[in-house]
Amino acid sequence: MERFKGSFPTPIGVMTVTLESEKIVEIQFGGHATKRRQGPTLYHKACEQIVEYAHGQRRHFELPFSLRGTPFQKKVWKAMARIPFGKRCSYKDLARIVGSPKAFRAVGGACHRNPLPLIIPCHRVVGADGALTGFAGGIGLKKRLLRLEE
Repeated sequence: MERFKGSFPTPIGVMTVTLESEKIVEIQFGGHATKRRQGPTLYHKACEQIVEYAHGQRRHFELPFSLRGTPFQKKVWKAMARIPFGKRCSYKDLARIVGSPKAFRAVGGACHRNPLPLIIPCHRVVGADGALTGFAGGIGLKKRLLRLEE
């Protein structure tokens, strides 16, 4: 399969999904809703599951994906993917989990570069004091996603 990119409306805003070789390689917040009636089956499955999540009807995603990043980023993303629905983890704790307890800023950088928000729930990562810090979709959306999961 060639590269495919499509955007669609959800209750949490427009989402853009990029596919390559029958795997999701990127999800972005925003774009112009262009939900196509035609498109790969995986695109339609991603649309359906993201909308279900946004309506509070889904806790886990069952979608094939491919991660591209440095070995450290992949380690952080895999650890983030294990943060349970409705739970939060601090950057500091995540740094400890990946075996680099002093690298909380590097963990923050990996979170910022997360290519698959929602599937890899970077919105569940917060400051050591519980403060909501940076998020690709904005702090308002981060708050909304955390409330959705409560």
